[in-house]
Amino acid sequence: MYWHTRENNWAWPAGLLSVILYTYIFWDINLYSDMILNGTYIVLNLYGWWAWRNRKAAIDNLKVSTLKRWEQLVVVLLMLFGTYAWGSLMQQQTDAAFPFGDAFTTVTSLIAQYLLTRKVIDNWLLWIIADVVAIYIYVVKGLYLTAILFVGYLL
Repeated sequence: MYWHTRENNWAWPAGLLSVILYTYIFWDINLYSDMILNGTYIVLNLYGWWAWRNRKAAIDNLKVSTLKRWEQLVVVLLMLFGTYAWGSLMQQQTDAAFPFGDAFTTVTSLIAQYLLTRKVIDNWLLWIIADVVAIYIYVVKGLYLTAILFVGYLL
């Protein structure tokens, strides 16, 4: 199957500004997993911007692909185990508002981000799932504009 994707280097600095802002917002409302996720995105955006500007051969030579069945199973197991482990830690060690829901969106988003960097098209399904859960959390927490933004991401 052939997939055509458009790679735009200017998405990296735009994403960087967004994740810096959201790191603070999520800290302020006790969504610590989302805060850590966005802190991680700061590093990933800086790396991605640098790598795409320098056009490393390893990145240029990656082909858009899909997951095999066994890889899909590994991804689901990572999501489930990661959510349980991270959510348990957040529940026991912090005053996190939604320890398991927030952990789920964080773990799922990190896996999706990894797949995206490897040009695995299945990343979009994970983003959609994470966004649906995130929209619910953001509405409950009163982050209506952020929920609307994530609806836009879904569309």
